[in-house]
Amino acid sequence: MKRFFKPIEKEGSAKKLALSSDCASAVKTEGDALAKGENEEEEEKKDPLKFLTWNANSLLLRIKNDWPQFSSFVQALNPDVICIQEVRIPAAGAKGALKNPGELKDDTSASREEKQIVMRALSSAPFKEYRVWWSLSDSKYGGTAMFIKKHLQPKKISFCLDRTGSKHEQDGRVIIAEFESYLVMNTYAPNNGWKEEENSFPRRRKWDKRILEFVQCIDKPLIWCGDLNVSHEEIDVSHPDFFSSAKLNGYVPPNKEDCGQPGFTLAERRRFNNILNQGKLMDAYRFLHKEKDMDSGFSWSGNPIGKYRGKRMRIDYFIVSEQLKERIVACEIHGHGIEMEGFYGSDHCPVSLELSQEI
Repeated sequence: MKRFFKPIEKEGSAKKLALSSDCASAVKTEGDALAKGENEEEEEKKDPLKFLTWNANSLLLRIKNDWPQFSSFVQALNPDVICIQEVRIPAAGAKGALKNPGELKDDTSASREEKQIVMRALSSAPFKEYRVWWSLSDSKYGGTAMFIKKHLQPKKISFCLDRTGSKHEQDGRVIIAEFESYLVMNTYAPNNGWKEEENSFPRRRKWDKRILEFVQCIDKPLIWCGDLNVSHEEIDVSHPDFFSSAKLNGYVPPNKEDCGQPGFTLAERRRFNNILNQGKLMDAYRFLHKEKDMDSGFSWSGNPIGKYRGKRMRIDYFIVSEQLKERIVACEIHGHGIEMEGFYGSDHCPVSLELSQEI
């Protein structure tokens, strides 16, 4: 940072004193050296160290209604990578035509207006400092986005779990960025649903199987974040008995392990536990926060009106490879209370992770 010295004016005189040429030269040299040092430090930083994940529950709605507050939050936190789920903006492509999941829809007057709203928001501070990658659904459902600081160059960006070609997962559920030292994966996991016959149970089982296969075959440490749609342990929900016995219209699945609130069934929790064990992964938040926190320990909150008022779950995570354990500096949930402070209009609040530099 350059330093500037304001010369003192003599009383009654408007004439300013000038710095001597030697002094001015010294100041300039020092300022240039500091600026060079800052630039070199930034260039040397090949891997991101600060991460943020948030299920926005419609990015367009958040931009229209809650953007100044969220922008201030991002400005203060200053993450290197921002992962968004439930973007809910359709992929580019006319009706009936092949879609481009990496671009926002703009073939109608309404979609062009929506795209302009989004791009204007992202061209303002602090988001103008990031490059963004999209993986979008064909409709206003699902979708993910990953924002990466422009001075950080990923070696590769993939949009599917097999990391091949330009293929995107259905509903835009995956973005994977490969850096020098590790992979960063943003996912929006499918909800388990309530009924076997509606194909939601098989869909979630297939997803969990593919995630298991992915974590077993990767060749770099992993930072996996997003809305994983599962609460691992009883400590991860506000009211375990309520969620364990939850039903939809009185329906009881034939398999007892599938009973209860989607995201808190025994079947989902056991599969998630197996993914962690087989992938040699750990829950960064729970590694640092051992005790249940009824105020700030949950990332999703039920509707403040009705039977779900005050009922909360932790379903948004940073899961990291065990070899990164000693580098975990912080992992925080940024919303709290049943009035959902810090949720910025969504039913999920942001979660952040910070790692230390590799020694």
